[in-house]
Amino acid sequence: MYKKYIMGFALASMTILASCVCARELKINRIAADTAFRIEYLDDEMTEDKHSFIEMISSVSSGQRIVDYEILEQTKKYQLSDKDQDALLRIVEAEAGGEDQDGKLLVANVVLNRVNSEDFPNTVVEVVMQREQGIAQFSPTVDGRYQSVKVSVDTREAVERALYGEDISQGALYFCAREKADSENMLWFDRKLTKLFAYGNHEFFQ
Repeated sequence: MYKKYIMGFALASMTILASCVCARELKINRIAADTAFRIEYLDDEMTEDKHSFIEMISSVSSGQRIVDYEILEQTKKYQLSDKDQDALLRIVEAEAGGEDQDGKLLVANVVLNRVNSEDFPNTVVEVVMQREQGIAQFSPTVDGRYQSVKVSVDTREAVERALYGEDISQGALYFCAREKADSENMLWFDRKLTKLFAYGNHEFFQ
């Protein structure tokens, strides 16, 4: 009789022990799998971040600009003919070749502001070549600088910014370099126009 109870107890004990071992093994396997998944995920994420970082460093070291996709998707505000675009590039180089890119952008803005104004001609070429009472509106068209300039990459980039609609001119329609301007011309600027601001070697008026 006692043998029967002892055998039953032994079988029950073995069953419980086996269940504990299985449960423990299941838990270990689950933890191991979870850790492996997390490690694999982190490895992938770190690889992607590393790849992005390397691309960014490569762009910077090669002098390339990192451009927002929204900028790339923009369309030009001004669709100029080849002749008008050439005139804009030349007058910006002639008037602001020694300025930084914003200084060049401002000159391009003034020319385009005139094109948009009812008080000036409707094309870039006509604006650049305009004369009032025989006096040229842009002196480089008279002294030969307009015809002889070599347009720089920086100037092309400034003009491109203007053509895409970037305008920092506050609506300026005139500009001058006071140090180089004739005293009588400057007197007209100061009496007839409203000065908006100065940037680089130029003062801008409306």
